[in-house]
Amino acid sequence: MPTTAILGLQWGDEGKGKLVDQLCARHDLCVRFQGGGNAGHTVYPEGRKVVLHHLPTGVLHRHCLNILGPGMVVDPLKLIAEIDEVQALGYSCDKRLVISDRLAITTPLHTALDAAREGDDGKIGTTKRGIGPTYADNYDRIALRACDLLDKSALKEALARNLKVRGPQLGKAAPTLDSLLGPLLEAGKRLKPYIRDSALVLKEALDEDKRVLFEGAQGALLDVSYGTYPFVTSSHTMASGIPAGAGLWVKLDRVIGVTKAYCTRVGEGPFPTELPKAEGDRLREKGGEYGATTGRPRRVGWVDLFALRYVCRLSGVTELAVTKLDVLSGLGSLKAGVGYKGHKEPGLPAEISRFAALKPEYRALDGWSEALGAARGGSDLPATARAYLRFMEEFVGVKIGIISVGPEREAAFEVKGAPQG
Repeated sequence: MPTTAILGLQWGDEGKGKLVDQLCARHDLCVRFQGGGNAGHTVYPEGRKVVLHHLPTGVLHRHCLNILGPGMVVDPLKLIAEIDEVQALGYSCDKRLVISDRLAITTPLHTALDAAREGDDGKIGTTKRGIGPTYADNYDRIALRACDLLDKSALKEALARNLKVRGPQLGKAAPTLDSLLGPLLEAGKRLKPYIRDSALVLKEALDEDKRVLFEGAQGALLDVSYGTYPFVTSSHTMASGIPAGAGLWVKLDRVIGVTKAYCTRVGEGPFPTELPKAEGDRLREKGGEYGATTGRPRRVGWVDLFALRYVCRLSGVTELAVTKLDVLSGLGSLKAGVGYKGHKEPGLPAEISRFAALKPEYRALDGWSEALGAARGGSDLPATARAYLRFMEEFVGVKIGIISVGPEREAAFEVKGAPQG
């Protein structure tokens, strides 16, 4: 049963969607296992820009079966709009989409709670899509689940249970049961053909040696346990989150960790290698670093190889995919974070105060002036670009298997090990 996972290694926005899109051509199933509408995977099928939030990227490949696993949270109204959008482009979801009957449902109550919390002093910098409150409901055992959308009495009971606990947190601004019931029942009617026990579907596919691709969202440094807590997402973004999020144990044959050739972050929280404003603004504009989900400008910095090495160890990454290498062209001398002053531990600190106090140590590396957009193999890259990649690979201790030099499908190419100078 050949299985592959593609996971982000930074604070999200690493370019995972395009690589999943490319690899889906060789896989039978594509599985999302965590997150929800806070994801923003941008791909360009047939030259058209498509941003996917809930749907697995495999939906853009007509042979591929796509699964939304029980570890996800889903806003059914936004999911329906997304289904309509991709079907309007000619990608039918009929018999190609499975939604776990056990995943938790996001409602307008959750998005209102999320927005209200972001207005408080304890701002995290979320997408305000209701992700955190929905996950919290799941662990509080008051969540609505996909199966509830299919039965009016079950839905009313679930809504009443949820509103009893969460309604007082919004006071008069809380939606009523009746205002939520109708739209959710209609959403259930639309989604009914897709809702089923997704774990059994996945198990049958694995037993038949189908090729399965697990598509991660966000990034390792946003993992709810190992990220820069509390400035994290609300799910497990690393490889350890796949079994629970997909609904069954699965052995991974290939774990591809995706990193930009530099680093970005959206929202609040520490960022040791963040560039000063003028330099950061320059690199942001050059790389088009604005959030696919919210449009917010991303914070920009040099690649942090120490953090990269740590999360690769935790997720059992077997190869690196380096994206946006082309953005570094013409910047002159480059830097790579290789540690932090006075920090002698092999990992990252759990305490946010200690993480925020980290001061990076850098290795200076030669840059290059050549444009890289036309490169289609490691040998097409200038020697200094190959040396930059080789240094990344050697420091992290994981081979580079994929390099991306542009947004097009063909601009990402696989290599055997790190390109040699």
